[in-house]
Amino acid sequence: MMFDFVPGLPLSRGFYEQIAGPALAGVPHAAALLGEGSEVLSFDTPASAGPRDGVRLVVLTGPGRSEPVRTTLRRALPPSYGGRPVTLGAGGVEVAETGAWLVARLGFDPLRPIGVLDWLAVPWQRLAGTCGGEVFRDDAGLLGRARQALRRYPPDVERYVLAAQWRRLAAGYGHAARCSEVGDELGAAALTAGLARDLMRLALLTRRRWPPYDRWLGSAFARLPGAAETADALAAALATGDRSLRRDHLRRAWRQVAALRERSPAAPPGAATAAGAATAAGRRSPAEEAEGLAETFTAAITDPRVRALPPGGSIDQLTASAEVLTDPARCRALTRAALGL
Repeated sequence: MMFDFVPGLPLSRGFYEQIAGPALAGVPHAAALLGEGSEVLSFDTPASAGPRDGVRLVVLTGPGRSEPVRTTLRRALPPSYGGRPVTLGAGGVEVAETGAWLVARLGFDPLRPIGVLDWLAVPWQRLAGTCGGEVFRDDAGLLGRARQALRRYPPDVERYVLAAQWRRLAAGYGHAARCSEVGDELGAAALTAGLARDLMRLALLTRRRWPPYDRWLGSAFARLPGAAETADALAAALATGDRSLRRDHLRRAWRQVAALRERSPAAPPGAATAAGAATAAGRRSPAEEAEGLAETFTAAITDPRVRALPPGGSIDQLTASAEVLTDPARCRALTRAALGL
C-alpha cells in the first residue's frame, strides 16, 4: 500500500465529508476527531504515523441508535482511504452513544452538572483530547455543549489546582542544588527536569490550556504565545552542568511563569507582580515566592467545599501512573481517597 503522509485531522475531515457523512445522510449524529492520538492535537508527523495507522473518526448517536449506525457504516466503508486502512471500532471509525462515550472517557457526563470530584478526577490529557480535535457535524448540539462545559475549571477549582502546582514547585526547588552540593549531578539534572515539567504544565494551566501527557508537553508549551524565552531558560537549565548557572536559568524561567499570574483570570489582582518584584529584589527565594502564590490562590477560594480540601490537587498532581490516568474508575477512586471526597 502506497503511503503519503497526510496529517490525521484533514485526513479524518476528508474521510467524513467524502465517505462517512454521505453514508449517514438523513441520520441524526455527531462526527468528530476526538480522544487519544497525536493527530487530535495536531502533533502527528511522518515519523509518528505510518501506513498501518488507520483513519480515525468518532461518530456519536442518540440513545439506542449506535448499532443501526454501525451497521450502515459497516456496509459503506471502503477497506482504505488516503493510503490508510479503514476499520470499524476503537482506533478506527468508532461509533457510540454520546453520553456513554463521554462517561467512558471522562468518568462523568459533562452534559449534567459537573461536581468537584468530577473536575479533580479527570486527567488533563482526557480534557485536552475531548476539547481538542475538530467537530465535523453535531446535529443535536450535545457534543458542542459538552466541549464548552469542559473548556476550563470553575474559578475556585482553578485556584485550588494552581495553588497545588505552586506548592509542588516550592517543595522541589531546592533539591537540585542539594544534589549538586554532594556531587550528584545526575540527580540534579533529573530534579531540574521535573521542575521544568511542572513549570511548563503550570504555564499551560495559567493560560487555560489543558496540558497533554509528557510526550507532547514540550510541543504544547512551545505553542504558547510568548513562551520562547521561558523555553530557552529551561533548556539552558537542563543543559548546563554548572549549578550556579542552573540556578540562574531556573530563576529566570520561574519569574517568567510567575508573571503569567497577573494575566490569569483566577489570580487575585497584583499577586504575581508583588511576588515577582520581591523575588527579583532578593527579598524572597523562588521557593518562598511559590509558597506565597499558593497561599494567595488558596485565600481567594470562596467555595467552602473546595477551601476544605487538603492541598493535593487534581489527579495529574496526585499521581503519574499511566495505569491510573488511563482508567477513569481508578482516577475517581484515588482522588476520592486522597482528598476525602
